[in-house]
Amino acid sequence: MIVIDEERIFKEIETKKPASVSLNGPDGILPQVQETAINITRRFGIPAYVLADTTWGTCDLNSNGSKVLGAEIQFNIGHTINTESIEKNLILINAFDDVEFDSVAKKCVDVLKGKQISLVTDSQHLHQMDRVNEILTNGGIQVKIGKGKGQLNDGQVFGCEFYPATELKDKVDAYVFLGQSNFHAAGIALSTNKPTYVLDPYFNEVREVTEFAQKLKKKATLAIYKAADAQSFGIIIGLKEGQLSKVFALKFKKELEKEGKTVQLFALTDITNERLKNLKGIDAFIQVACPRISTDNQFDKPVLSTPQANALLKILRHESVDEYLEIPHWL
Repeated sequence: MIVIDEERIFKEIETKKPASVSLNGPDGILPQVQETAINITRRFGIPAYVLADTTWGTCDLNSNGSKVLGAEIQFNIGHTINTESIEKNLILINAFDDVEFDSVAKKCVDVLKGKQISLVTDSQHLHQMDRVNEILTNGGIQVKIGKGKGQLNDGQVFGCEFYPATELKDKVDAYVFLGQSNFHAAGIALSTNKPTYVLDPYFNEVREVTEFAQKLKKKATLAIYKAADAQSFGIIIGLKEGQLSKVFALKFKKELEKEGKTVQLFALTDITNERLKNLKGIDAFIQVACPRISTDNQFDKPVLSTPQANALLKILRHESVDEYLEIPHWL
């Protein structure tokens, strides 16, 4: 069950006395966010708007929506990072999952005993790292936890940012991800090219995601080679506040035009296959919003992320593209 740090929220409201607030968080915890909004209104008698659009992380907080509503404080819940606030009236609130890992951690000992592993997780399970570390270590597994960098805490990864994992890739045999997310675990596998396992406490199973990650890489690589045959490109800038990478977009436009390609610039809030079908005369796309849009979704035409676009430029220049995803940050 997800536990939201409501006391922190109540303290901020008591101190700042806003006339209204907004709240949002990942889709999986929206019911708990709803309950917190109800508790705010009951306790303080102020409107508490739930921003129910999908929010993928600190690059996608929907703070613009909060401003449109006139909410004086926005509480973004469940995207724990190594800072308390990103902007003046936007406050990041912790949300932890209280599920126990003891049983599945003991199963992991049977699978990886004698190995040296790096332990990683997402925001919701950071508080359980020490306990799992203890169980694995006592079971004969050598455990390392990578240092956080920037927004990341020690041992924490995002969907596109893997510093605590990649810094250890030459020092460990495998990675162990705490949680249920194949999404995060596959990113670790792709950025390190190492066996990666998920410790899933909900199904009480240890599963390897290495093969799943390699399928994502094959699909991503095929899209690059298909794009190499394209003549016309659409470069998409994301309109979400943390995805406005105009500098990268203009850089790719310039480099592709040097290679004799025609390029048109686009901007989208949500990059989907349905939206791209409305754009005519484009053979392939590059989107500089979120790299996981390209690796984890299906499109009728090649839609490359920033690492894929860098690999494309190397192909056009007859250079090697080995290890193009084995980088700590895919932006």
